[in-house]
Amino acid sequence: MEKEISRPDPDDLLAEIKAGQRGRLTVFLGAAAGVGKTYAMLEAAHERLADGIDVVIGWVETHGRPETEALVKGLPAIPPKQLVYRGKIFQEMDLDALLKRRPQLVLVDELAHTNIPGSRHSRRYQDVEELLAAGINVYTTLNIQHLESLNDIVAQITGVRVRETVPDRLLEAADQIQLIDVPPEELIERLKEGKVYVPHQAERALQKFFRPGNINALRELALRYTARRVEGQLDHYMRLHGIVGPWPAGERVMACISPSPFSAQVIRTAKRMAAGLKAEWLAVYVETPEGLPTDESRRDQLARNLHLAEELGAEVITLTGNDVAQELLALACRKNITQIVIGKPLHPRWQELWQGSLVDKIVRGSQGISVHIIPGKPRPREGHRAPKWRYRPQASSWPYAGMLIAVLLVTVLNKALQPVFDLTNIALLYLLPVLFSAARWGRKPSILAAVLGVLAFDFFFVPPVLSFTIFDLRYLLSFGVFLVVAVITSTMATRLKAQAENARRRETRTAALYALSRKIAAETDIDGILKTVVQAVAETINGEAVIFMPDATGKLAARATAPSPPEKWLDSNEYAVAGWVFANGQLAGRGTDTLAGAEGLYLPLKAEEKSLGVLGVKVSQPERHLAPEQRRLLEAFASLAALAILRVQLAAEAQQARCLAASEKLRTALFNSISHDLRTPLASITAAVTSLLEGGEVYQTEARQALLQTIKEGAARMNRLVGNLLNMARLESGMLQLNQEWCDVEDIIGVVLRQMRETLQNRPLKVEIPSGIPLVKMDFSLIEQVLVNLLDNAVKYSPPGSEIAITVRQEEQELQVAIADRGTGIPPGDLERVFDKFYRLHSPRHVSGTGLGLSICKGIIDAHGGKIWAAPRAGGGSVFTFSLPLNEPPPTRVPSARGGVEGDR
Repeated sequence: MEKEISRPDPDDLLAEIKAGQRGRLTVFLGAAAGVGKTYAMLEAAHERLADGIDVVIGWVETHGRPETEALVKGLPAIPPKQLVYRGKIFQEMDLDALLKRRPQLVLVDELAHTNIPGSRHSRRYQDVEELLAAGINVYTTLNIQHLESLNDIVAQITGVRVRETVPDRLLEAADQIQLIDVPPEELIERLKEGKVYVPHQAERALQKFFRPGNINALRELALRYTARRVEGQLDHYMRLHGIVGPWPAGERVMACISPSPFSAQVIRTAKRMAAGLKAEWLAVYVETPEGLPTDESRRDQLARNLHLAEELGAEVITLTGNDVAQELLALACRKNITQIVIGKPLHPRWQELWQGSLVDKIVRGSQGISVHIIPGKPRPREGHRAPKWRYRPQASSWPYAGMLIAVLLVTVLNKALQPVFDLTNIALLYLLPVLFSAARWGRKPSILAAVLGVLAFDFFFVPPVLSFTIFDLRYLLSFGVFLVVAVITSTMATRLKAQAENARRRETRTAALYALSRKIAAETDIDGILKTVVQAVAETINGEAVIFMPDATGKLAARATAPSPPEKWLDSNEYAVAGWVFANGQLAGRGTDTLAGAEGLYLPLKAEEKSLGVLGVKVSQPERHLAPEQRRLLEAFASLAALAILRVQLAAEAQQARCLAASEKLRTALFNSISHDLRTPLASITAAVTSLLEGGEVYQTEARQALLQTIKEGAARMNRLVGNLLNMARLESGMLQLNQEWCDVEDIIGVVLRQMRETLQNRPLKVEIPSGIPLVKMDFSLIEQVLVNLLDNAVKYSPPGSEIAITVRQEEQELQVAIADRGTGIPPGDLERVFDKFYRLHSPRHVSGTGLGLSICKGIIDAHGGKIWAAPRAGGGSVFTFSLPLNEPPPTRVPSARGGVEGDR
């Protein structure tokens, strides 16, 4: 394959254009403090200043080093701004002044610094991002331990957790990274000389952080990160300029694998080569329509080869194409591969003459790439003896019998049509068995059909008939062309069938994932999700599936199985393997190198680095290894199941949190009500009783009567409050039982008005009850409580001396009772909310109560099958109306036993 210049990548060109609109970021990266990052940055700034660039110091920390302070002189600087925090004055970079000044280049030291509270941004790298967005170039410094992705690694190496980190995206978007590196001995000497920290801090740093092993490890991290950065820039440059490559700037090894057992040797050789070169390596398998492994043993061997490559640390890539060599070379150019490792072909030489040599194609097209051909013989995988017996599908003779029948039928048809058809049409009809055999049974039966068709055509139709002798040599050329056409046609038909089968398998896997995701998205409980998952898995692998989850004691138990109940293979050993997978979060079981003696394959259900359960599968044939695509599909199923389980668990936790919040709100409201609404009447009762006890005969009759009246009102108020709380508790618990009987609403209103005579003093009261109002089946005491609460609410939210009206009317099959006041009214948005628990309207007057009265009214009316609502009153105020159903015909009305009420008062 010759090098060529292809079209540049449009995405890279667009990214390059967008990058030109922003400022350029240069990062001076070091392994640790004291390597000279700030010094190198200042030196580079002096060079830019000499070139005529407008350079300004935004922030530089010299740490009192004379060499650094000397370089600061001569560079323009923006004075830092002063911030007061906790009574102390701190200095920070003045971002606004820099944006106003708009220099071409700004120096910003210590990129990972945390700004003092009160700054625009909490972190200095955010200040740098704003400068870049404004089109200002930035020079900055950073130590490798402050990189976010390396935080855990640095903590493991040094034993020190770095708190100030910078997101990787900032360095990934940097235009240039300059590595500043010094040997560990020189850095330690700088520390001892006090050039990095003051003597006391330097001594402590040498004992903990700046040990030679730590410094070397940090240097390696910095070098590796910079190398990856350079490699990424090279790939970007090649894509941007359309360079096909490869460029041997760095070593990359690619192993070409196949279903052959010999591929294991190729994989191990590639691994050793990559380890010697300290290079990345890939394992690539190209799936072609002709090369699809058809029998079980080849599929198992391919699965083992791919798994071996994964175990040895390769990046496993599976490609689909028609030409293996072309696909391999194209991938090698895209990935910048420098070394290709491929096995020496084991098939006979004549087969290469017929099909072509893969190795020869790769060698001829691998300009700039070294090709290593590994000789050897296929042998069993180390550590695994070939089984004495393996399930092998028995070859069927039906395809060949069917092909023979098809040729015979076409021969009979041609004999019948011979009087009207010439030999050309008769020969074309023999292509029908070829095409049918190719589409139905594959290449071998179709080629045999072509040979038999030529023989039948010669024997039955070419003179001399009933003889294979050919007098006209032109027929030999016709036979040859027919055979070539038949072979090509059968090959194309077989390839199309294989491609269609491959597409069908891929579509089946995609459809299975889509169907499972839809089903588990509709489930709201864990048991439903688990049942759906195991059924989908069992149908996909044509076997059995089980999901283990920990019970209340933390012990794994089978929560869902398919088919159900589980078969006998789930014994104590299988539970032990599942327990190991749950504890370690790794794949184990049959077909793996961990606990391979198990009957099933077990996959962890992990989400957010937390093990939620284990998915176990057992294929129908014990000797069968799962194909790579099946294993990837199972891993996708496991991921979907884990996410669904986590979703349900988080939803339950959220519901529990909401319940706790509601309980806390209820507790707070009750506490506030008890602390205020109970304490207020208790205080008035206590004061009145104390006055009576201590006053003796001092108080006159009227004063004593007033104090006794205060006691009575306080006690009544407490009684109503406690009654409301008890009624709400009965409503919430569902323990409210109705004692319904036929009652006269006029009697209930009369009882309520007598009960609230003192509360309604000095209030114009208007009661309208038309004659002929029927009896209503209801709980007398509960409806009485409703009327008391509504009247009490009207008194609280209307000015003293204003009118309160009670109206009763019959509307079709319901009786309506309305209580109207002349208060401030209810906002339209609160007409429904006034019936919520603890909801109280804002009022300019001080209104006592818990906010339970209207909620209790709604609960009682709902229990009666009625409705209650609020509406604004014409002329100002509010109207509360409740209705009671008149479903049954009342008995004959009897005179009121409790006394009537006056019309106007």
